[in-house]
Amino acid sequence: MSATASAAVTTYLELSEDGGGSHKFYEVVRDGLQVTVTYGRIGEQGQTRTTAYATAQQAEAEAAKKIGAKVRKGYAPAVRGVRQRRAVTRRQIVSRRSTAEQAPLLWRFRSGAPAFGVFVDDDRVWVGNQAGDVFTLAHGGAVTGRFGLPDGVKCIVADDFWIYAGCDDGRVYDLSGKVPHVAYEIAEDVDIFWLDIDDGVLGVSDARGGVTTVDHEDEFQWRRNGPGTHAWMVRCDDDGVYHGDSHGVAMYARDGVPRWSTPTQGGVLFGWQEPEEVFAGTARGWVHRLAKSDGSERARYRCDSAVFSCATSPDGRYVFAGDNHSSVYCFAADGTRLWKLATGCGSAYSMQYHDGRLYLVTTDGSLACLDAGEQAVSEARAGRLPQTADIKATGWERVEPARVVGTVAAVDVSAPGGVVVECYQEGSRTRVRVVSPGYEPAWHVQFPKDIRTPGARYLVTELRPAAHGGFYRARGDIRRLG
Repeated sequence: MSATASAAVTTYLELSEDGGGSHKFYEVVRDGLQVTVTYGRIGEQGQTRTTAYATAQQAEAEAAKKIGAKVRKGYAPAVRGVRQRRAVTRRQIVSRRSTAEQAPLLWRFRSGAPAFGVFVDDDRVWVGNQAGDVFTLAHGGAVTGRFGLPDGVKCIVADDFWIYAGCDDGRVYDLSGKVPHVAYEIAEDVDIFWLDIDDGVLGVSDARGGVTTVDHEDEFQWRRNGPGTHAWMVRCDDDGVYHGDSHGVAMYARDGVPRWSTPTQGGVLFGWQEPEEVFAGTARGWVHRLAKSDGSERARYRCDSAVFSCATSPDGRYVFAGDNHSSVYCFAADGTRLWKLATGCGSAYSMQYHDGRLYLVTTDGSLACLDAGEQAVSEARAGRLPQTADIKATGWERVEPARVVGTVAAVDVSAPGGVVVECYQEGSRTRVRVVSPGYEPAWHVQFPKDIRTPGARYLVTELRPAAHGGFYRARGDIRRLG
């Protein structure tokens, strides 16, 4: 420890493990009645939280408690700046040119960097790239919005009304509002490869082949290590988590109890799910179709090279796959290959089928819309292609995360027109509860982490109860009450 002239006492600790393990810091500053904790990945600014205590003695005791807990976990005193930031893991594909006929692309949008994340709903198409850009587009291709995140986007997933982007900075951002906000912070424990969210519970697969779940309060639930490494697949539903690594696919119940494990032909590089089945694309060119109930294989689809993405039509009639030779495939449910076509814009890192169209995000940063209808494919294979529209995003400025929100004058908590919530301190946690009447007072509120201020009240558009109950989820605009 070292004391400053203002009597502040600072303790700086680091934990750095070999082989891609933890690489993080933890700093505690005790200054009078306040204790400030800053933590995160080594080489990054990290997240900071300050808590005030009633007496200096209580502040000293709490600071010592926090430090002792970290030391017991393996942290040790260090000098800031000696260790450097560890490089994050990013999938590297040497994308080769396809020799197949050109696919019928309706439009193509160049996002500016290799793109991993894609999500399509009835209103918009989302694409996120390694430069941290997330664009939204209409189904016809027009750009409708742009977010700017601090680091590369790993994936984009939906959980009911909410849209999330997992980033290389170890955070998960909620993109459901006008401004991105931090929903989860997981940089301390895992190196994100992929993520999925179901009813507020986050599942994360990582470089070491593990899977971790985190609840709606960003608190650790459980972690399991699979038999393999490089876990690029995680999918979550009401029954549990489906996890794919270099060995195969395993299923865990919501409480982390293993249910089944199925080896695959080659390491799993991508996963997709439907209500009753999961699909795993592998490094040896296979897509496995597995029953969620017991892991039994229902069908297998053969591609000509490593599969880096897959998807299905909602009825399961068609199965799609993208390989590392810039080709995309379509199979019948029984495994019959129906066609193989060239993307013309690199290999597909991710894909999603929606309303007769296949949306791809690729190694050259494109979001491409492919007409997957039988007539369009037949025309393409005969050499008759549609005129591909080249979409631009001219004039769109990045909307970046902000630690402050707009303010509104104090309101009557019983009046219509929004819900009032309040931040409060509970030990070392800053939590959020409902103030407006008509809600369960014991339930916490899932609320952006980066704008929480103890004692502050906020007006949110609405609250939705979680499907499994026990907490609320904020939806819509958030403004601080002045």
